[in-house]
Amino acid sequence: MREPSSPAAAQLVDAFQSWMAATDLSPANCPVRDVIDHLGDKWSTLLLIALAGGPRRFGVLRRTVPDISQRMLTQTLRDLQRDGLVERQVFPTKPPGVEYSLSALGGSLLEPLAGLVTWAERHHADIRAARARFDAEAA
Repeated sequence: MREPSSPAAAQLVDAFQSWMAATDLSPANCPVRDVIDHLGDKWSTLLLIALAGGPRRFGVLRRTVPDISQRMLTQTLRDLQRDGLVERQVFPTKPPGVEYSLSALGGSLLEPLAGLVTWAERHHADIRAARARFDAEAA
């Protein structure tokens, strides 16, 4: 087996090997599938980024991510709340006002998320070019 090419690679290899050594690597026990799966869905990362700027009401979030349906926005916010990343505050107005914000746990995700977003922005053109090459070769 080749040696990892960087400290980050070594860290990932070590983590993966420890998960593989676990007696039960079910989806519930695997951090990648259990945690990152939710973060890697189509909407969660965008909503976390939107909430990085401060608390937002539902309608503001819907306008911030205009191609998300109301149903998907509701479900994604519930999932993020269930994971402890987002907090929901209800105000006693008529009709009741609801505001969403990052929890402390959600805020702790911003630094690694910023690194991933920076990487995505930097390499977006490279990824699209690679896809075009692959698709041309596969055709």
